Amino acid sequence: MRCSPRTVLSSSLLAFTLALTGCAAGAATEPSGTATSAASAGSGAATESGTEAGAGTPTAETTLFADGASHEVSIEWDEAAYADMIAAYEADGSKEWIQADITIDGTLVSGIGVRLKGNSTLRSLSGDGNGDGAKGGGAALSSGISSDVPESLPLLIDFDKYVDGQNYQGLTQLSLRPGSPVLNEALALALTEASGQATQRYAYTTYSVNGSTTQTRLLVENPDEAYADALFDTPGVLYKSDAESSFTYQGDDLATYEEQFKQLNAEDTEDLQPIVDFLKWLSEASDEEFDAELANRVDVESFARYAATMNLLVNGDDMAGPGQNYYLWYDLDTKKISVISWDLNLAMTGNATASPDEKVSIGGGMGGGAGMQLPPGGNDDAGAPPAGAAPGGARGGNELKERFLASEAFQSLYDNAYADLYEQLLASGTAAGLLDRIAAVVPPSDDLTQEELAEQTDTLRTFIQERTKALKDQV
Repeated sequence: MRCSPRTVLSSSLLAFTLALTGCAAGAATEPSGTATSAASAGSGAATESGTEAGAGTPTAETTLFADGASHEVSIEWDEAAYADMIAAYEADGSKEWIQADITIDGTLVSGIGVRLKGNSTLRSLSGDGNGDGAKGGGAALSSGISSDVPESLPLLIDFDKYVDGQNYQGLTQLSLRPGSPVLNEALALALTEASGQATQRYAYTTYSVNGSTTQTRLLVENPDEAYADALFDTPGVLYKSDAESSFTYQGDDLATYEEQFKQLNAEDTEDLQPIVDFLKWLSEASDEEFDAELANRVDVESFARYAATMNLLVNGDDMAGPGQNYYLWYDLDTKKISVISWDLNLAMTGNATASPDEKVSIGGGMGGGAGMQLPPGGNDDAGAPPAGAAPGGARGGNELKERFLASEAFQSLYDNAYADLYEQLLASGTAAGLLDRIAAVVPPSDDLTQEELAEQTDTLRTFIQERTKALKDQV
């Protein structure tokens, strides 16, 4: 077994994970292309990307993504500016930035930018509860948010929006995730990391706005240029899919795709051409050509693990879901594409008995797959029907994933990846062990009692047990 974890987990948690999966910590050498830490903890000095906020070296307790640490975060903003931000969203779904100050573990960072983040999650803010005033429309999800409770809202936090080059411990952006305490998302991130795949780091905090009562919230690093540049040990370009993007060929004009795929790094030397070239090939390739040539354009081993992981975690809102939640990595050495997961807050909330060959989906409405129920907090990045969606408003679907899973040429690759992930993450006890360690770190708040946390932990533990049992004789 190849063990190549990122440093998302600290050394103690990493040692625990490797012990459960049969790998000795420090014994394995990272192979070429293995995911590595996206950003290291800052020292309070100037960095390549700008000026580090706060002075001094972070301690084990104040390093944002340190294992075993939870944090205290508060934001202060002008109430009139906040009201204008909400009004703008209610009017037409626009997400305007406002300036604010943030305090993290006692360190004040002034002049940051914040804006609303998400799509379906935010629709209950649109005024009529059905999202008709917000971008995309459609039935509102049970998001558990309210503009009257600003500490409940999902936000994008940008440290250098108004202060050029400002960052916090090397980070320029953080995503304040919807819901509390979303143990399933934290566990899904940890399991993805434990499998050796690229992911994002996270931290739990008690959180307040303008002196409000506190909520327990999850902070996740929002991939930026530094994240992209440090993601692998080979050079490449990282692209984020927009919620309304279409994974389809739409002509050769790169401008057509600029709003659909945001390029995060190497903008001075690279562009969207590799993605457009691939989409054109995908649209024209016969099944025989797809089988014979895909491995020349896609890292099929990595993609098999990605697809297997999404099924194993019962995440119906991945690259084929309505939210178009994924990043594309284009390796400049191999000239191949791989997929990075994003927005895992719907993982491990659906049918625990879904088979490895079953299409998992949200609500069971797309292709008859195993339905998923939205947890409190809804779906952060699910959006309106993308361009190219099926008639009648159906959302979701991805030609690459669908053709890959339907191809006999890649069936054994997928099956082998699935079996390996099952043993590594579920049968070994890794998932159950990680859940215990995560739950031990989650801080109670005015909005979350220890009893409520224990109840949610037990619910997720039951899901893990059911999923492990259901797959035992299928892999």
